Amino acid sequence: MCAHLRVSRSGYYAWTRREPSKRAVKEAELIDHVRRIHAASRGYYGSPRIRHALRHEGITVARSTVARVMRRAQLQGRSARLYRRSRVGQRAFFTSIANRQRGVKLERLNQIWVGDVTYLRLNGQWRYLAVVMDKHSRRIIGWSLGSQRDAALTLEAFSHAWRGRKPESGLIFHSDRGIEYAAHQYRQKLQQHGVVQSMNRPGKMNDNAHMESFFHSMKSEHLYGQKPADEVALRNSLLSYIQFYNQQRLHSSIGYLSPAGFERSLVS
Repeated sequence: MCAHLRVSRSGYYAWTRREPSKRAVKEAELIDHVRRIHAASRGYYGSPRIRHALRHEGITVARSTVARVMRRAQLQGRSARLYRRSRVGQRAFFTSIANRQRGVKLERLNQIWVGDVTYLRLNGQWRYLAVVMDKHSRRIIGWSLGSQRDAALTLEAFSHAWRGRKPESGLIFHSDRGIEYAAHQYRQKLQQHGVVQSMNRPGKMNDNAHMESFFHSMKSEHLYGQKPADEVALRNSLLSYIQFYNQQRLHSSIGYLSPAGFERSLVS
């Protein structure tokens, strides 16, 4: 073998007895940290979030180093191609409701809530998930799952959020222009609570980008490849991810903190 590799026998044996370099020792320690953080993230995190999780632990390292270590350890973040939800029912625009969140500077919790509905497959059928998020902290504060996409579904999600937060009058609630948000009973509920309703501009789906981002993360990181046995299993799976999303998942838009951590930082 030495002849094949064109090295001397003495040089080979000296190499086998040589102590690992400081760099090799540090990289081995880093791999252990990266494996632990990756496992704690349920395998969702790629190198950017793992790097920031390391920084929270007092370990400063370049993203390229984390990426190299992850390749060596055969680790990668979760990402997948996703089915796109249908836009059926979103073609009717309600011009009487303007986009009232545009240009508003986020300064506090319960200033702007955003909501949306997405489609989920369950045993060849559709289930509908309505979600409410506090736009300032990115925290999911209300959600509901059902077999019908209607105002009752979105009202349940909103009521869930309202019971937990009890915001002052003047809150802005923003959504897309789906009929479930423009329904009379939904608009009446917002008015009763002193909530200012806001909707996407016609054809401007990016007006509700925060919710689109959450749904993409949930599906690509967590739901992709899952086949829940029934609605109870799907509900439990969603609850598990939302708890992780709120309490642990690091968000680049809020300084690589979790939504719960960001909210704690506001009062500390």
